Amino acid sequence: MSYDKNKAHYIVVTGIIVNKNGKYLITKRADWEKAFPGRWTVPGGKFEVLDYVLREKDTPFHWYNVLEDLLKREIMEEVGVEIKNIGYVTSLVYIREDKIPCLIISLYAETDSDDVKLCDALTEFKWVTIEEAKNYDLIEGIYDEMVILDKKLKTGEAVGWSYGGENNKNL
Repeated sequence: MSYDKNKAHYIVVTGIIVNKNGKYLITKRADWEKAFPGRWTVPGGKFEVLDYVLREKDTPFHWYNVLEDLLKREIMEEVGVEIKNIGYVTSLVYIREDKIPCLIISLYAETDSDDVKLCDALTEFKWVTIEEAKNYDLIEGIYDEMVILDKKLKTGEAVGWSYGGENNKNL
């Protein structure tokens, strides 16, 4: 399999949303979705030039907080909740079936709302604990990212992803 070293990546931001009760929001993708149909995941979406180019620059040359703004927009579009206190969880790359590489930045955020309004691309949602999350057919890695975040929120320790680590239930 060959890859064009100059091919652009898709940049995707996902958000592990935590409610005031410490539960995590998971959503189920519609069966007609191209990637991971019918699987459970967390909301997110692709980064596009229009996510920043039409807004005023923060300095003469730069736009700041573009990933955070993308996450706020995607969360509102996909599940209809406002978020705050955005932070970093981890990042990964995978290569799609059409050979386009995707850089995924996993973030987290808090919400005060449990009133979820799903977009058409999602069919169900659940607020779950880490233990409850094990019972869902989550896309590979999502559970592990939730464990990383859960440790960070409970201990303050930032734990990175590691192959074969205790957080890797699905491997």
